[in-house]
Amino acid sequence: MPSLRIENLVGLELFLDTLRLGSISSAAREHHLSQPSATERLRTLERKLGVNLLRRGPGGSGPTPEGEAVAEWAREVLGAVARLQEGVTAMHGPAARHPLRIMASLTIAEYVVPTWLHAHRIAGGPQVELAVGNSVAVIRAIIDGGAQLGFIETPRRIVGLRTAIVGGDSLAVVVAPSHPWARRRGPVGPDLLANTPLLLRETGSGTRDAFEAALAATGRVPTEPLAVLASTTTLKAASASGEGPSVLSELAVAQEVAIGTLVTVPVTGLDLTRQFRAVWRPSANEADIQRFVKMVRPKPRWSG
Repeated sequence: MPSLRIENLVGLELFLDTLRLGSISSAAREHHLSQPSATERLRTLERKLGVNLLRRGPGGSGPTPEGEAVAEWAREVLGAVARLQEGVTAMHGPAARHPLRIMASLTIAEYVVPTWLHAHRIAGGPQVELAVGNSVAVIRAIIDGGAQLGFIETPRRIVGLRTAIVGGDSLAVVVAPSHPWARRRGPVGPDLLANTPLLLRETGSGTRDAFEAALAATGRVPTEPLAVLASTTTLKAASASGEGPSVLSELAVAQEVAIGTLVTVPVTGLDLTRQFRAVWRPSANEADIQRFVKMVRPKPRWSG
């Protein structure tokens, strides 16, 4: 019969990180292990459980069907351990609190989070460790326990996590001043946007998700992108050089539009507004998470 002891928890963390990062070597680096040591630790876990957890191949490592089931249980176990640790730590007072691990999608991390962190420090909150990734990576990190609190831009439906709206922005279609769209007399509509190869972020990015969802709401499907770039800075530079139109947050292009290296193209028939959401796992101890979310949520406007 499979037998697990408390020392096997390290193996469970390594297993989940292998699934999150896609390879044993990447998980080994995160755990400061050599790859042979990490491989042996995972094999020991498999022997203890009596099941094969991973499919190993040249392209990386993925879960077997049994591994997927074990991963779900492991997340619950490690989540319970984390809540135990948080609870015991809280008994020792605010000074002993662990850092709040936050992960934010690119636009939020670059243009919104700095203001939030300043307010958080003034309020005397715990230290924050910030990681950055696209919206899908943020959701995965919350599910896997790599982060406690996430901020995303994607309109995708989130199952199994708590969410709260913490703001929003609008997407903008931008081109170089020399591009024909910069001299259009009228706005561009859904048909033209759907049929024009654009410079876009990668699949899983909140910016791309929101744009494609806006087109889908009008019954359109975008054509193949002109190029897919995972960096907002690179997208702006490519558009400014005349490569083609790109779709980015108004927050991200405000400076370039102000100095004239990019031009905003008016859009009609398409709702390009989107929401920013906080996401986190249900937990018995959410004090720091709830305080941070409450601080950054938009305050209601009263009229009278």
